[in-house]
Amino acid sequence: MLKHRNDAACPGKNFYTYNAFIAAANSFSGFGTTGDTDTQKREIAAFLAQTSHETTGGWSTAPDGPYAWGYCFLRENNGNAGDYCVQSSQYPCVSGQKYYGRGPIQISYNYNYGPCGQAIGQNLLSNPDLVATDATVSFKSALWFWMTPQSPKPSCHAVMTGQWTPSAADQSAGRLPGYGVVTDIINGGIECGKGSNAAVADRIGFYKRYCDILGVSYGNNLDCYNMQPFS
Repeated sequence: MLKHRNDAACPGKNFYTYNAFIAAANSFSGFGTTGDTDTQKREIAAFLAQTSHETTGGWSTAPDGPYAWGYCFLRENNGNAGDYCVQSSQYPCVSGQKYYGRGPIQISYNYNYGPCGQAIGQNLLSNPDLVATDATVSFKSALWFWMTPQSPKPSCHAVMTGQWTPSAADQSAGRLPGYGVVTDIINGGIECGKGSNAAVADRIGFYKRYCDILGVSYGNNLDCYNMQPFS
């Protein structure tokens, strides 16, 4: 699935391991174990697809295709990124630390590092780079984001396991159950409701490849081209 993650050209080579993924997954009850076998496979395919897009090293003519290059990158722009600090009394930034994207979901901003760290028992405000140096913590950061609803957004987990029912407002905004809503949760403000675009198509490409490998159908509403962002 992640055929080139340890390619010599990938900054994240030898970091993301199967054992770290399993160790992290085992600490989030319900992930990949909810519903029937097809639902479980579809959730795992969706998680790996979204995180593969966030960390991809692929390009249109890449060896084995653009969707064989997930989990190539580890730090946003290889660490040459902004501090992603916003004023917060609950999750204040620590002097000298930067909260740019790291790990499978590219978790960013102090208001995500803070509650994520609390949930997994790590002080990520003081040491955000733990997400890029400890593989289990890295996967836990992605699974925390995946499993945790942040109102008005449901969790990605709830969407992919059929536990989310769209409200009237959701329906009028075009947000219907399926993989497209997961993209809306993760990056809807930038990618959704703007018609066809390459970023959403890339997320779908990974998802279809992983579903094919796992031998499961894709479900409905794969894109968010006509979905409004949650916020």
